[in-house]
Amino acid sequence: MKKTIFITLIFLFSFKSFSQGIDLGIKVGANFATLTDFPNVDTKTGLNLGGFFTIKFNDKIAIQGDVLYSQQGAELDVGKVDLGYVNIPVVFKYYLIKRLNIHLGPQFGVIVNDDDVIPTESNDVSGVVGLGLDLPLGFRVDGRYNFGLTEVFPEVVDVKNRVFSLSIGWTLL
Repeated sequence: MKKTIFITLIFLFSFKSFSQGIDLGIKVGANFATLTDFPNVDTKTGLNLGGFFTIKFNDKIAIQGDVLYSQQGAELDVGKVDLGYVNIPVVFKYYLIKRLNIHLGPQFGVIVNDDDVIPTESNDVSGVVGLGLDLPLGFRVDGRYNFGLTEVFPEVVDVKNRVFSLSIGWTLL
């Protein structure tokens, strides 16, 4: 078992040394979510966490894919709407200067838990725009705004997800 772990670690670190344009890491952050066109709605604070994979083509252009668990929903006068998604954003990143980037792209989500009060659409498609900063020692900070394109409760009312997220990531490889 120790040999397997040791060989795996050597392989992963060797992979990183030969692929300078590829990053693999983890991230965690806070979501500030709401639903559009819902009466008397307030922002719900939740968690986002998962991993990312970045391919940097040159000093200016990269593509990043994430797999994130995301707590979304909204606070209402009569209670709260709790929605949990596994989201997969794929963003095009453009570096304005060496460490500062803007990014945009689509996000695909699958509902993994809801409060079962209202029938919920099982899939969510959103657009993503954001700003990121690559920090020393492999850390990165992202701020993103996700605007839902699909209805959350299609049988009842026309509302869509809106989420502002702040996250910090760390590049493992």
